[in-house]
Amino acid sequence: MRFYLTTHKKHWLRETTVPLFLKSEHLRNCIKPLRASGPYAVDSGGFSELQRYGRWTRTPHQYVEDLRRIWEHVGPYEWAAGQDWMCEDLIIHGGQVGPLTFVGTHLSVAEHQARTVRNFLDLRSLAPELRIIPTLQGGSVAEYHACADLYESSGVNLRREPVVGLGSVCRLQSTRQGAEIVTAMAARGYRLHGFGFKTLGLERVGDLLASADSMAWSSHARRREPIPGHTHKNCANCLPYALAWRTRMLAKLPTWHQTTLEGRTAA
Repeated sequence: MRFYLTTHKKHWLRETTVPLFLKSEHLRNCIKPLRASGPYAVDSGGFSELQRYGRWTRTPHQYVEDLRRIWEHVGPYEWAAGQDWMCEDLIIHGGQVGPLTFVGTHLSVAEHQARTVRNFLDLRSLAPELRIIPTLQGGSVAEYHACADLYESSGVNLRREPVVGLGSVCRLQSTRQGAEIVTAMAARGYRLHGFGFKTLGLERVGDLLASADSMAWSSHARRREPIPGHTHKNCANCLPYALAWRTRMLAKLPTWHQTTLEGRTAA
């Protein structure tokens, strides 16, 4: 089992051996080598791209160059997400949530799925060595099955993939519908990664996932006093807080692999 702490603090890669999850945009401009001390994975930043622009502004060729630069300057990552197309209503139809404006793609779920699969095929053709993973997208169990079938009909055997991303479930993860989606895709024999999973979702279906990532620790810290002795306003960008949160959260999930605050494997 892998549980990645999501962060935008790239220097954490030097400071802990706990698995980390970072957006490619936070790593692609590295000039000096930033060698990772532990495992990490790369997020393509697709949610932000589609939220702001309703489309991808980076071509597959540009993304591949970004990943090659990250590999060279940071070290080999475990995997990188593709440039998939999320299927949440806000991404498709647009809208406002707090300070965030979603421009909307105004495309169908089926079109998002087709573009997701097509992009994966393009990326793997351009750079088969870069460990780019396929990601399933949809909004219902039937739609996720349709996306999986689209990969399979395109020649991608998802059962042989070391990781298959499960997108567009972060807002459904603690619901019955979210659990049904995870259960259905796990039953197909896929090693699933749950993007943006929080405690409730992991308690419900964590045993069906090969890995997951979360930045819930940051919002948790923002609503609380800082750790005693810390002088910042809160610990929303604080590695010790993130590691302590991770340990407490994983303690609720006895089947999961845990690490201590220092990042060493716990007995």
